Amino acid sequence: MSVLPPVRRDRIVGELPQCFKKEASLHLRTSFHPKVVSACQEQRTGTVGRFKISKIIVVGDLSVGKTCLINRFCKNTFDMNYKATIGVDFEMERFEVLGVPFSLQLWDTAGQERFKCIASTYYRGAQAIIITFDVNNVVSLEHTRQWLQDALKENDPSSVQLFLVGAQKDLSSPSQYALIEKDALKVAREMGAEYWAISSLTGENVKEFFFRVASLTFESSVLAELEKRRARNIGDVVRINNNDNNLYLTTKKRKSKCCQ
Repeated sequence: MSVLPPVRRDRIVGELPQCFKKEASLHLRTSFHPKVVSACQEQRTGTVGRFKISKIIVVGDLSVGKTCLINRFCKNTFDMNYKATIGVDFEMERFEVLGVPFSLQLWDTAGQERFKCIASTYYRGAQAIIITFDVNNVVSLEHTRQWLQDALKENDPSSVQLFLVGAQKDLSSPSQYALIEKDALKVAREMGAEYWAISSLTGENVKEFFFRVASLTFESSVLAELEKRRARNIGDVVRINNNDNNLYLTTKKRKSKCCQ
């Protein structure tokens, strides 16, 4: 069995990265959930014998900067002459969160209408959805609602985390950006999404954003695993403390009484 090399030192997360704007964040806690910290210390995160992976899908209009965002983080590159994504593409980025191996599977989906059906087949099973728009294009912000609606058709809204990302911030003047940020924050609150603004050209907020995504999806995954274990344990206690024969007799008595 092959052994993966150690996680890069700049992909190690020891503390919960903070949100971009308090006005639109998934929560305002400044540290990881105590249950998650305890589980990691006691190695109860569900990663024994395997690595924990979260699937992240990135959606949005054509040319808003989805591919550039992923490439800036994963490859630390920026290509002015990129080719539009056809269908889907993905990158795997490895982290270590609170001492536990963890990976993000980043799915870069096509923004063209003709590829929407192809891309949507890969939406299912996402732990987080990154809805991207261009801060210099208000129409792309308006379209984020439809992108989210399409993505949620393949996912359970109660179990997926949402991020609204304004890209190409370097092309916007401070006054122009301030105007669209107000609208973006409103949209993010309506979605229940956390808002971020980034620049793939300069790298502004890119690393911080993906560290936040990795940390929150990791935390959510561990909490879900702990809840499943708790539910299983409760079920075991109930089965151990009940006599199956007595339950069967009780059921038969109730049925016969109802039929009288």
